[in-house]
Amino acid sequence: MPVTPDALAHAEDLADFVAASPSSYHAAAETARRLESAGFERLHEESAWEIGPGGRYVVVRDGATIAWTIPDDATATTPAHVFGAHTDSPGFKLKPQPTTGGRGWLQAAVEVYGGPLLNSWLDRELSLAGRLALSDGRVVLADTGALLRLPQLAVHLDRGVNTNGLALDKQSETQPVWGLGEASDADILAELARSADVRASDIRGYDVVIADAARGAVFGKDDAFFASGRLDDLASVHAGVVAIERAASASGAGHPIALLAAFDHEELGSNSRSGAAGPFLDDILGRVYDALGADASQRRQAFATSWCLSSDVGHSVHPNYAQKHDPVVQPVLGSGPILKLNANQRYATDAVGSAAWRGWCDTADVTTQEFVSNNNVPCGSTIGPITATRLGIRTVDVGIPILSMHSARELAGVSDLHDLTRVAGAFFAG
Repeated sequence: MPVTPDALAHAEDLADFVAASPSSYHAAAETARRLESAGFERLHEESAWEIGPGGRYVVVRDGATIAWTIPDDATATTPAHVFGAHTDSPGFKLKPQPTTGGRGWLQAAVEVYGGPLLNSWLDRELSLAGRLALSDGRVVLADTGALLRLPQLAVHLDRGVNTNGLALDKQSETQPVWGLGEASDADILAELARSADVRASDIRGYDVVIADAARGAVFGKDDAFFASGRLDDLASVHAGVVAIERAASASGAGHPIALLAAFDHEELGSNSRSGAAGPFLDDILGRVYDALGADASQRRQAFATSWCLSSDVGHSVHPNYAQKHDPVVQPVLGSGPILKLNANQRYATDAVGSAAWRGWCDTADVTTQEFVSNNNVPCGSTIGPITATRLGIRTVDVGIPILSMHSARELAGVSDLHDLTRVAGAFFAG
């Protein structure tokens, strides 16, 4: 059936969000910008905070953002409802001494970030995006727009590619071209500097990734599909942003503390100061409950009744590879967000969490699906078990089903994107 106008509008807004978020640093900044525009107060960790009931706040730490609303009647034991997601996506990161090339070509020296589908990055326009640390102490964002391309070897020069498959050498066959000339006469950092309106000579450090430069698109019969780069996991971050904006507008008494945690470095295991395994969430929750006058015992009371939804994309059944999926549990695009389960705690969902998730879906009038792996296919993990382990908060792993996970351009269902936001809203409301 056709998707609703609200779902289509949500997909177009997601396309805007993804376009503004070519790197985790851009995603964190765009999240904060949107929330500040919605009335959230920007706080800085190095400063003293004056926060309390009735407030709404946002903090950025590197490529991660945490935002929260405090209900009017909050006390030292008011629970928190945490919606967790991540800002980074698999791909490539710019190396030191990045200007390289030969035989008349300019190339960029990159290394693999996370676990991308390497071949999906071929033959598409790519940008450089990230942050630049300058000699005057400033840190600025840069985005070159379409600048690079990884051209595939022509079939005439690789006759067996359609029979034997394509296997790329991660070092020698993944260095994109960005111009013509001699590397000794060029500087790719100058392209980044120009995009940020700074001097290349002032760059003292950088965290820069390669990003798909194409905008997300709605297509298919009845506008069912949405294709875009970085849906893993900007689809969840965006859902959380929209939901917490609405939660702030409806805030009053009788609600939990609504908190959006958009972490960095999930694709690498989350072990960083801005990752889910780091102290960021604990630091923020500590300051929130300090402001509410909570002692250690009261904070534990609050955590005992708190919840976390760990939202990340999951696998839809693939029509060409159905044997890779569980033979019975087969989620599909357009049939609702998914509840993720795994016997080996790769996901944090348990029976109590499953029941709670279904309750929030009922409140939002959203149909949900389940996901479990084929026993012969290893199951990935998320920030869910990390959060549950670090804080002791009961956590439920959820998300939207997609195809082409970890591709430069992934495929989602338009209605699922909107439905996830609706359930997140019910979750924030309590």
